Amino acid sequence: MGAKRALFDLDGTLVDTAPDLADALNGTRADHGLPPLPFEAFRPTVSLGGAAMIRAGFGVAEADADFIPLRGEFLARYRDGLARRSRLFPGMERVLSRLEENGVPWGIVTNKPSWLTDPLAQALGLDARTRCIVSGDTVEQPKPHPAPLLHACKLLECAPQEALYVGDAKRDMEAGRRAGMTTIVAAYGYIEAGENPADWRADGLVHQPAEILDWIGWDEGAAGG
Repeated sequence: MGAKRALFDLDGTLVDTAPDLADALNGTRADHGLPPLPFEAFRPTVSLGGAAMIRAGFGVAEADADFIPLRGEFLARYRDGLARRSRLFPGMERVLSRLEENGVPWGIVTNKPSWLTDPLAQALGLDARTRCIVSGDTVEQPKPHPAPLLHACKLLECAPQEALYVGDAKRDMEAGRRAGMTTIVAAYGYIEAGENPADWRADGLVHQPAEILDWIGWDEGAAGG
């Protein structure tokens, strides 16, 4: 029997946010007289957060004096255009629709701060569909700590063992494993070169969203599995 609840990481798992993040980073570079970088240069860093993108885009370390101002400029620019090109990954709409049709509650658990998560979810119409949104500042400890996932389970009124967590980063798998959930790697997401998801000790790996449905346990009398 599969999971009775589904939880998704946001960037690189549920929504392809990389185009808008890339635009924001290159826009910030342009503000500083720098040429644009190719999309492929920083797509793999998206799931690692804004700090990783600043390191990739400007070659500065977090201890550098320029780091915090650059990060602030980048995030402000991203906030102003966070849903221009971001869309559900191809095939994800079918996954969400099947979950909803079969009465399987689903939620979002991300390290993205709520001041970015909430407007993005609203712009894509996800806020009216998901049963919970747990952002990076919802609880005290972000992933890889299990606290965000355990909080999501409380909101979904389920035991962790009844839930499936899908993510595209090692910290997602660690958080899910520590919470006692079934963990699935979204191999179509933002995975850095040199990373081997097979080493993340996940329960499974999917190459496209449709494969997630194979891990869901449908209630008796539901439309399918």
